[in-house]
Amino acid sequence: MTGAVQEELDRVFRDEWGQVVATLIRVTGNWDLAEECAQEAFAAALKNWPEHGVPDRPGAWLTTTARNRAVDWMRREAVGAAKLKEVAAMIPDHDDEPDEPYDVPDDRLRLMFTCCHPALAMEARVALTLRTLAGLSTAEIARAFLVGESTMSKRLTRAKQKIQHAGIPYRVPPAHLLPERTPAVLAVLYLLFNEGYTDPLRSGLSSEAIRLARLLVHLMPDEPEAAGLLALMLLHDARRDTRLTADGELVTLEEQDRTRWDHAGITEGVDLLDAALRRGTPRPYQVQAAIAACHATARTAADTDWPQIAALYGQLKQTPVVALNRAVAIGMADGPAVGLRLVDDLAAGSLVGYHLLPATRADFLRRLGRYAEAAAAYRDAVELAGTDAERRYLTRRLEEVSR
Repeated sequence: MTGAVQEELDRVFRDEWGQVVATLIRVTGNWDLAEECAQEAFAAALKNWPEHGVPDRPGAWLTTTARNRAVDWMRREAVGAAKLKEVAAMIPDHDDEPDEPYDVPDDRLRLMFTCCHPALAMEARVALTLRTLAGLSTAEIARAFLVGESTMSKRLTRAKQKIQHAGIPYRVPPAHLLPERTPAVLAVLYLLFNEGYTDPLRSGLSSEAIRLARLLVHLMPDEPEAAGLLALMLLHDARRDTRLTADGELVTLEEQDRTRWDHAGITEGVDLLDAALRRGTPRPYQVQAAIAACHATARTAADTDWPQIAALYGQLKQTPVVALNRAVAIGMADGPAVGLRLVDDLAAGSLVGYHLLPATRADFLRRLGRYAEAAAAYRDAVELAGTDAERRYLTRRLEEVSR
């Protein structure tokens, strides 16, 4: 197989897997059969395309091949005549180059909303999204979430069974339900992004989240919050390569080499955000993207518009974490003493045990020259830190203020 054919196969798999599976689920009602037939279609492509070339419309070729497999299976299993007729009717006379277009975006949108139905547990939503829309194998998903393959397989099976037994409809919600259902889809994609963004070993999850967010924006062009989420992901992802040192230590935003940021990604994110904001009152992902844009577009750390960032945080629901981030912004705008007072006001709340609370307090104390108190706070933060990269950074800061 030539490198060009292999590259095209990889691209088609990324681009077409979700469409093929989504279409088959719609016409067969059987999730496992849909995945199996899609896998067989891609296996057939591996054999056929290197010899005969990649079809002009590879997605249509794959969909036709997968539908043929579904009809064969249904005949063997003697399923209902009506369902068999429905599937068979969707197969054109010329299998290699079908006349009918198969780009039916609503199938992918149906699949996305079904995978992210609120009746399913969040972990099940994420796993189903990765399996059916992104095409990750069960083993790949299991590795990404640090569980055994058999555990993940059972999780996926239970989720599919719940969709069937609970009568979860395979459809895009009606217009009056979209406002309450779309956030569940966005939340899954953002969780998926963060899983990869915070762990370099799982960075592929962030890439999948961005790809699926692009698909959602394409399928729902009138939904500004989908564009806001994609903008937020792109603006964060633009800094990915500068977040860690070569030996794995966290690099704060203030210390990152901004010349190494992905400026094309920043431009795309800002353009998406601007277009979304023109549609009316901004919602949470758009506000968060605006905050990220303030950081990403500042030429240097000193140029950061901290008053604007503080004002934007004030537009978000004041959860404890948002309140802490707002305290940081106010402290950077009005001075560390002001920020420290706000952080201390949060110390008795639900952030107890959250490593960024003592880490933030330590940073303000360091800026004020109160090194002994800063050292004590850094020690608390080191004990609570959840990743090795954070522990290394905090330990270095502790050593600096302890000299």
